[in-house]
Amino acid sequence: MKKFSTLFIFLLIASAFYAQVDKNYQKPPKEILDLVEAPPAPSVIIDDEGDYVVLLYRNAYKSIAELSEPEMRLGGLRINPQTNIGSRTNYYNNIEVKKATDKGSQAVSGLPKNPRLSNFSWSPNQKMIAFLHTGEDGVEAWVLDVEKSSAKKLTPATVNANMGDVLNWFKDSSALLVKMLPENRKALINTEEAVPEGPTISVSDGEKAQNRTYQDLLKNPNDEANFEQLALSEIKKVSVNGTITPFLPTAMYRTISFSPNGNYILVSAIKRPFSYLVPYYRFPYQQTVYDTNGNVVTVVNNVPLDEVRPKGFMATRTGKRNFNWRNDQPATLYWVEALDEGDPDNDVEFRDAVYQVKAPFSGKGKEILKTKNRFSGIIWGDAQNAIAYDYWWNDRNTKTYLFNPSNSKQQPVIISDRNYQDRYSDPGNFVTTQNKYNRPVLDLNNNTAYLMGDGYSEKGQFPFVDEFNLKTQNTKRIYESSFTDKKEDLYDAIDMKKGKILVRIESQNEYPNYYFRNIKKKNDLTPVTSFENPFKSLQNVHKEVITYKRDDGLELEGTLYLPVGYDMDKKEKKPMILWAYPREFKDKSSASQNTTNPNEFIYPFWGSPIYWVTQGYVVLDDAAFPIVGEGDEEPNDTFRTQLVANAKAAIDAVDAKGYIDRDRVAVGGHSYGAFMVANLLSHSDLFAAGIARSGAYNRTLTPFGFQSEERSYWDSPETYYTMSPFMHADKMKTPLLLIHGQADNNSGTYPLQSERYFNALKGLGATARLVMLPKESHGYRAKESILHLLWEQDRWLDMYVKNKEN
Repeated sequence: MKKFSTLFIFLLIASAFYAQVDKNYQKPPKEILDLVEAPPAPSVIIDDEGDYVVLLYRNAYKSIAELSEPEMRLGGLRINPQTNIGSRTNYYNNIEVKKATDKGSQAVSGLPKNPRLSNFSWSPNQKMIAFLHTGEDGVEAWVLDVEKSSAKKLTPATVNANMGDVLNWFKDSSALLVKMLPENRKALINTEEAVPEGPTISVSDGEKAQNRTYQDLLKNPNDEANFEQLALSEIKKVSVNGTITPFLPTAMYRTISFSPNGNYILVSAIKRPFSYLVPYYRFPYQQTVYDTNGNVVTVVNNVPLDEVRPKGFMATRTGKRNFNWRNDQPATLYWVEALDEGDPDNDVEFRDAVYQVKAPFSGKGKEILKTKNRFSGIIWGDAQNAIAYDYWWNDRNTKTYLFNPSNSKQQPVIISDRNYQDRYSDPGNFVTTQNKYNRPVLDLNNNTAYLMGDGYSEKGQFPFVDEFNLKTQNTKRIYESSFTDKKEDLYDAIDMKKGKILVRIESQNEYPNYYFRNIKKKNDLTPVTSFENPFKSLQNVHKEVITYKRDDGLELEGTLYLPVGYDMDKKEKKPMILWAYPREFKDKSSASQNTTNPNEFIYPFWGSPIYWVTQGYVVLDDAAFPIVGEGDEEPNDTFRTQLVANAKAAIDAVDAKGYIDRDRVAVGGHSYGAFMVANLLSHSDLFAAGIARSGAYNRTLTPFGFQSEERSYWDSPETYYTMSPFMHADKMKTPLLLIHGQADNNSGTYPLQSERYFNALKGLGATARLVMLPKESHGYRAKESILHLLWEQDRWLDMYVKNKEN
């Protein structure tokens, strides 16, 4: 009888664990909890001269109470209507300032009580930083005097930060343009209590509008009214002494941008009609140039509602787009127009053209460049030299152009033409410096520019600096990192003529810190920060990057961690967690490249599997899961086959080292990684259990493309069916833990995906558990949620992997 009672109690506990719907937040084991609660190092911002360092401190996580503050989801935005700032804004809670080479830092005086700080913006003279403070009733604009290490408030709590781009400095650093709440803003409609005045009607007029499954869209006239009121603002001129004067009247302002000489301001403002199909950034808008007194100079662009585009990732709208200022000239606007009607299916020699117009911005503009692929950006230099970039998704091609913006008859030189997924051939990024307008332009020394690159190669990662001759297009290497036991990142160029750059150096157990390096002197390093390692319990964990081959010969890699205290001589076989994220490639060469640095600091974050080395698990993190489709074959044509092959190769590689019991291997992933997990468990017997977080499982619910698949469901229904775990739920024989944020805003991974998939699994008798995290979006933020997430994962692994019954 006693034995029966004990068994009965055990079954009750087990049943409660699997069946209980309502459960309070739980915490993981102490070893994991201590790592989660380690305080993060501050963020670092530094002025262009490298004189001052500003340290921004924050809590590692929000609280569930913060995530429960009022939130309205409108037009792709998430807004706190009480405070008028994004409801998911990351806040800092303290600021310190130090001279770059001083050891100690100084606390900033004058900060508000219970600071929630965001939107930091250097003044043009780099003596001040403007920022926002969000209190209980609204948002205030503040300014930090860097040298004095003191802060003061500039405005009452009536700043409108709902649309972003809130703080913009005048060129002389004496004042800012600030978006403020209009005095006549109407009360918001309580959509839960409002009585409808009629149905919501949408119309299709025969044009194809194949849009992604956007979240948080407007749904009805009440949403439209609320969006408009939240988007409306007045623009005020706020001086650093606190004087506030009107500048522009009430409108739905998006972006504000001063010309380099400070004499003109380009302002974008949203107009009606709104849309129920696309987010706010595809609503109609007008771009107007004003002078510094707020007078209209001219309207330069009127963009209609952008609901309908041609099919394909490289499709774009027609008309003028990408309006911006030339950084190298006092007041010249440039923009881009599609030469293929925005349709990637149109066969043309050039896809885009770049035009410019000088103040007073009249006329059609002058063409200065054509790009063979879709335009992606320009780095301005001087009157004769500029660098432009383009890219094309379908073949992963990118081109870099050296062109003369003053002479459109001079043919551009293509100085790089490569597959952008080929990291080994990456020439690096051109180094910029601040010009007399305080704008970034090419750092030029006569005819020499500079390139700074990550330096991935077959032998490892060795970041570099190259000189690039603009006349001959030849490169000369002037610095290459020599570290073999540490990882060095070339963070920023301070003074290339002197050879002074800001670098970040770390190792497996050495927390990342910043240094000034003089590349003209051997081993010349000056410390800038001295952050301590907050994760010392992991500092002796064995970590290595392993390489192995798939059955078809494709080379793969993964980062292997052994459990805390693991005896490599005894080689006791342990359970393993494999964590991965699939990535699509158009060639095997790029897919097989090694881009993981073994000297990277062991940093556990909320979504990491590394925590479980404290619980006796081997962890294979960032296991390479390439999905390759060469030539006319698309990667997803053989998605499932390649997925299983990747997983088998990873398990075989670790098993061959003698570290694991291959019958006790779990697989986990987030987002597209969750999609991977569900497919692996449905179509292989390699795993004991799985963890799938915030995934999508039924691709017919994302019918106009997903991830890197641009074919629609009607183009290739077999692809959508074959790749959807929901369609194969009857094949699930492996325990699966599903976790999802109830407020997921990511395109395609709405919570319905996990709910419907779990219902299918439950209906078919599979072992599964669905955990919906209240208030959480695609990435999880509240400490309570994250601790509970780790508890759920630990219990699942303990039950179905570590203590798996044979």
